[in-house]
Amino acid sequence: MFFYSLVLVCVGLVSRGASAACSREFLQGATSAYLQAQAAGSPPKLAVLASNFSYAENDTPLDITKGVLSQPLIIDFSRSIYDTVQCATFTEITAATSPHPYVIHTRMLFNAGDGQATKIESVVTDAGDWAFNATGHLFYTRQETWDIIPEAKRDTRAVIQAAADAYLDQWGNPDHPVPLGTPCVRLEGGFYSGKNLTANTCRMGAFPQPLNVTNRRYVIDVELGAVDVFNDFPWLDQSKPGGATPSTNFIRVEGGTSSPVFSLLPSPMSLETVRQVQGKAAGDDGKGKAAGDGKEGKAKG
Repeated sequence: MFFYSLVLVCVGLVSRGASAACSREFLQGATSAYLQAQAAGSPPKLAVLASNFSYAENDTPLDITKGVLSQPLIIDFSRSIYDTVQCATFTEITAATSPHPYVIHTRMLFNAGDGQATKIESVVTDAGDWAFNATGHLFYTRQETWDIIPEAKRDTRAVIQAAADAYLDQWGNPDHPVPLGTPCVRLEGGFYSGKNLTANTCRMGAFPQPLNVTNRRYVIDVELGAVDVFNDFPWLDQSKPGGATPSTNFIRVEGGTSSPVFSLLPSPMSLETVRQVQGKAAGDDGKGKAAGDGKEGKAKG
């Protein structure tokens, strides 16, 4: 499984906003219920499930009572975004001090009318997955602060999605233009590329073969300028058609440019986080730290 988080920063683009299919407050409440359920290892603490509800981990359908949600976890850090147009949420969980450490990305979809959950899917990584290091991931992801972007400076959904797509498209064509700023750093498992904070270490070289990243599913939060893309990362897992590996890429976009990127990939997948900053982003202290919106503190298991 592969997981990415990316922040995009650029200038001069104005948010046009989108009409909400369901409220931000509802999605925040649903996310809180999900975190409480995961901390307790109790799926029944989740929101009401629709009759057509589906649950999957690493692209494998599961009984929700048999997966990681049935295991109580110590949640050291979480970060969530809210898509009021699709009535969807995305949450990153880092459980480094749990008896069984995990880093998890979860996407939840809801009916806009009655608020019932229709889908929950997670990319779940733990020991043995590529470059897995929950302690290292926790240390570096805590340094990210993603604040709400002032309305006049927000990008449109289309701009945010295009920035994420450009990042993924470069895997098929290393010369494809990607709106990355400088400095830019990448966190892969516990490995942090940002030793030189004046450099751009987000750019990736050519893969052994061009990669066509398919089955992209987006959660976009215009207020935070953030997007997560669940997708099929090709080539790594030869036991599956096309070698596809479950993957997510978590990106923040300001002014149309990429900043941090976080990536998660279970065995033979990997966990990667990329952090990129261009200029002084909204909420930046001017010293190269990106702005942020994470919840910290241990949840009760």
